Amino acid sequence: MKVAIYCRLSEEDRNKRSDNDDSESIQNQKSMLVKYAVERDWEIYNIYSDDDYTGADRNRPDFNKLLSGAQAHKFDIILCKSQSRFTRELELVEKYIHDLFPIWGIRFISVVDNADTAVKGNKKSRQINGLVNEWYLEDLSENIKSVFKAKKEGGIHIGSFALYGYMKNPEQKGHLIIDDEAAEVVREVFNLFAQGYGKSAIARMLNDRGIPNPTEYKRRKGLRYCQAKSKNSTLWKYFAISDMLINEMYIGNMVQGRYKSVSYKSKINKPCPKDEWVVVKDTHEPIIDQELWNRVQELIKLKSKPFFNTGKIGLFAKKVKCMYCGYTMLSSKNHDRHYLKCGTKHVSKDSCIGAFVPQLELEEVVLAELRRLIQEYLNKSALAKKLEFNTKTQSNIDKSQNKLQAYKKHFDDCSKAIRDLYLDKSREIITEDDFVSFSKEFYDEKSRLERLIKQEKEEIGLLEERLRASNDKSVLLEKYLDVSKLTREHVDVLISSIFVARRDPETRELPVEIYWNF
Repeated sequence: MKVAIYCRLSEEDRNKRSDNDDSESIQNQKSMLVKYAVERDWEIYNIYSDDDYTGADRNRPDFNKLLSGAQAHKFDIILCKSQSRFTRELELVEKYIHDLFPIWGIRFISVVDNADTAVKGNKKSRQINGLVNEWYLEDLSENIKSVFKAKKEGGIHIGSFALYGYMKNPEQKGHLIIDDEAAEVVREVFNLFAQGYGKSAIARMLNDRGIPNPTEYKRRKGLRYCQAKSKNSTLWKYFAISDMLINEMYIGNMVQGRYKSVSYKSKINKPCPKDEWVVVKDTHEPIIDQELWNRVQELIKLKSKPFFNTGKIGLFAKKVKCMYCGYTMLSSKNHDRHYLKCGTKHVSKDSCIGAFVPQLELEEVVLAELRRLIQEYLNKSALAKKLEFNTKTQSNIDKSQNKLQAYKKHFDDCSKAIRDLYLDKSREIITEDDFVSFSKEFYDEKSRLERLIKQEKEEIGLLEERLRASNDKSVLLEKYLDVSKLTREHVDVLISSIFVARRDPETRELPVEIYWNF
């Protein structure tokens, strides 16, 4: 019998250990499990080990290697110190220990809590262990949240990264101190805005002088930072300046809790409403004095006028992008005419040649293209093609459904055959070796059928989506058949995005690419 040994140590385990207790160490786990295997004359196939990973982490490197080896039946037994070393999630206990491992012919053993899939009546105790470990994870998550909440309310900084202009105090955990070099840039930004400079103009001034933006600054200094996914990540942008000017952290107030996790099982975070943020005043030295802060906030209020003074969001707001750099184009007004222009051009000399388009002209282009598409689609020929397409698509869906049912029936037959063989083995009609030999063909066939079932389901989903899209398209376009003037509602419903370039100096043509929602 070949055995795979699995060990895990989390940071939490390290914190719980005393100086004279190494019972949770990786080395101790390995020694105990190797001895257990040798005493039973089992051949050790491999020792898998994950250090500093929690029992709820599904991305443990060696854990996933262990599962791949188990599926390929490279060994017969998985041996752990306890079931919680393998996983603390009840879902994974059911999925692997109680479902897939028996199918793969893998025996699971955990020494301390006596879990053994080869022992009859042992399943309930394994499920109880899984349930207890699941409760442990949930309680641990709530305890951690409570600790973090208390720290936030106490004004202790718990973030992974210090805000630009500050650094973490090496002598006092959770306290921020001023980073003099970056703080000078922050003061300059506030002073320039107070003197009347716009946000794009300030960004351009910083870029012209080669001052790196916050992310690039931290990277150069070897500090921890959050990598931006956008282009031109070394440049200052309008929104970086805008966010800086309203951040209370710069007047000495600790602002935290802007995001919260969806679940203790997920690393996904979602933004919190502003009234749920945790704000504690005077926790660290301010970079900006209160007088300058108040002056800047008043100026921001004065400059925050509704789009085109209509009180409504702009017609193409956040929909139009520069074809050269991909950034969202900004609105502007000159002599009562409205324009859209690339903001990147205005923050750096060499970053982008910049797109520019009058809003009225863009509106005419979009309306003309919309009318062309509607007429093209709704003529008799197009409707006939649509009917033919729908009939053919439905026929393909029916064929795939029939295939899917046949695959499922064959899969169930294979499962029944394996269960019958297992009963024969339990009654000692056939040996363990005979069971493995006879059932291998059924297992291989089930794996093949699983792939075919998955493929057919995906194909059916794709065909049904095409059918829905075809029907929805007719209804949508008929609704907008007589549109004579675009509204914001039309733009939101019909348009995904618009890319605009500069006008051709010779032909005077304006390159426009429209991506529709249908």
